[in-house]
Order: sequence, then structure tokens, then C-alpha cells
Amino acid sequence: MAGLGVGLIGTGYMGKCHALAWNAVRQIFGDVERPRLVHLAEANADLARVRASEFGFEKATGDWRDLLADPEVQVISVTTPNQFHAEMAIAALQAGKHVWCEKPMAPALADAERMLAAARASGRVAIMGYNYIQNPVMRQIRALIEDGAIGDINHVRVEIDEDFMADPQALFYWKSEASSGYGALDDFAVHPLSLLWFLFGHVEAVIADMVKPYAERPLAEGGRRAVENHDIASVLMHLGGGISAVLMANRSAWGRKGRIALQIFGSKGSILFDQERMNEFELYQASGAPAEQGYRKILSAPVHKPYDRFIPAPGHGLGFNDLKIIECRELHRAIAGENYSAIDFANGLQIERSVHAMAQSFSEQRWVSVPKG
Repeated sequence: MAGLGVGLIGTGYMGKCHALAWNAVRQIFGDVERPRLVHLAEANADLARVRASEFGFEKATGDWRDLLADPEVQVISVTTPNQFHAEMAIAALQAGKHVWCEKPMAPALADAERMLAAARASGRVAIMGYNYIQNPVMRQIRALIEDGAIGDINHVRVEIDEDFMADPQALFYWKSEASSGYGALDDFAVHPLSLLWFLFGHVEAVIADMVKPYAERPLAEGGRRAVENHDIASVLMHLGGGISAVLMANRSAWGRKGRIALQIFGSKGSILFDQERMNEFELYQASGAPAEQGYRKILSAPVHKPYDRFIPAPGHGLGFNDLKIIECRELHRAIAGENYSAIDFANGLQIERSVHAMAQSFSEQRWVSVPKG
């Protein structure tokens, strides 16, 4: 049986991640047919040809719409900037293609809603690129929570920090445009929101604050341009089951490179995790002699599936791109009609609703309930 025919739109950082995943999923898991890398689209034909040669695609084009008309393409990876997701994903679904779209869904909530409607009308699979939930460590943390290892959860704190916008003299680019979204919230904080969904379900109510550390940035051609969204956000949240939560997001945090620090507190213990040390977590259980209590470090190991598909020995560690390969395998499960673990457009839309509720809360300076459905 032939593997899935793949189309890829966009070949930047995330486009390359998708290409690596499509190339490796058969080698790692062995229980899916090797995907056929059929057609790649970039902003111009010359760049598309270069990237197709590098990534292993058979055909290249400077017009992404060519992928819609290609009968050999069955699934399309959308890895373009945020503001293009809706148009491309909807068009792909309407053309009968499955879709693997990078986060977030779209800057405008109405566009995200149209994406879900298109997915439902098409009958095709449509999932989001939230690969942090694929970490075997995260699956183990969820299992511990579900087993009551730290009792009833009462409070969660999550922080996401990077410094790619920390330099006040860094040039203005599309991530500071209003057309790309609210900034730290939807470009960035959706990742910890995906972890909260994976572990506890969706956010129910929020109150938020947002900050612009730099009001303007220099332009390459000279002069300066006003920054149109916010690089810092702080949010109080209510989760289901009476769990209180705090979310803090900062795209201008010098020294932080890929930090998603998660602290989970329960009636019998706590769990600590940091994405910068993604192959370990710490577990505290309030049992035994007080003099011997303390956090235990737990390293990733073959027992934490599907770590064993990559490495046969504990403590060696997976990487960001490995999580993308796991996500690609989950997409295969979804397309095959099997149970899968990925954020589909329905759950992706609920994350978007959380983000827009946060922005509304900041604008109106009050608590806002997150709509469901």
C-alpha cells in the first residue's frame, strides 16, 4: 500500500520540522507506509526548487494553490506565518486534503471558526502542530495525575519565556504586526495552553494583563515603526474541577531560550517540569519519613512510550524534532480512523477562544468566561 502523498506549504523553521517528520516517521515507527513527498510550495519558484531538493520533494512550485489541484497530494502541511493559516487550511480542506496546520489557527477568531467548519464539512482530518504534548514525559505526568499520585490538583502555574524579542534594537518584523495576532498570547502562550488542555481540559475563565516592553522597533530601511501587539502577558485562570491557574508569557526574557515551566500542586504532592530540560521532571510525594522527603528526578526512558522507538537506553534524551515525528505518527492514526493524541481543529478552536477571552479581559479589565462549543 502506498504511503500518504504529502504537500508542504512554507519551508522556514517549522516547514523544515514537518519535512523532517515526514521523512522519519516510517523509520522511527515502522508501522506506517513511507510517506511520498510529492509537492512543495514556497513564495517563489526558485526557492521552492532549492527546498524541494533539500527536503526530498518530487515537485516544487511558487504558487501554493498548485498543491490543491494535485491529485497525488492527500495531506498538506501548512507552516506559513499565522495570518495565512486560515485561507490555506480552508482551501486545502475544500480540495479534499487532510491538513496538518501549525499553531495558532488564525489571528481572527472568526477565521478559526471557519477553519473548523471547513474541516467538519470536508470529513477530512485537520490537526494543529502542538508537538509539546507529544513528549513522553508529558504522557507520564498525565498518567501520574490520573492515578492520583499527587492527590487532588488545586493549583497550576505555567510560564513560557524566550528572548527572541528581548533586544530593543532588533528590527521590526511580522510578529510585531497586529495582523499576526495579539503577540505573546496567540503566537506563544498557546503552547502552555495546549499542555493545560492535555492535562486538565480547557480553560474556563480568565483575567489578563498585557505589556509592550518596547513601544517601537527600528526598520531595516531606516526609521522606526510602532509595535502593534504585546510581548508580555500575565493571566489568572480557572480550570475545571476548581483548579486555579496562572499563566505568564514573555517573548522578551533575556536568557530564556525555550522555557515552559510547569508546576502542578496537589493535596498529596507536586510535579515540576521545564521544557528547557524536556527529558526529565521532578515528583514530590508527601509520604514517608519527613526527614527523607524531597523531589525525585525522573529521566526519560524506554518505559515512557514511545521513547523506546527512538532510543533503547534511558537518560539519553529526545529533542524538539522528535516530538514532531511523534505528532506525525498521531496524524497517521487520525487519518486511519484510529484513536489518536493530537489537538484537532475543534480543540484548537477552544484554545483560540481562551486567547481571545484573555484579550477581551485585558481590554475590559475584568474576568471573562471562555465560551464553549
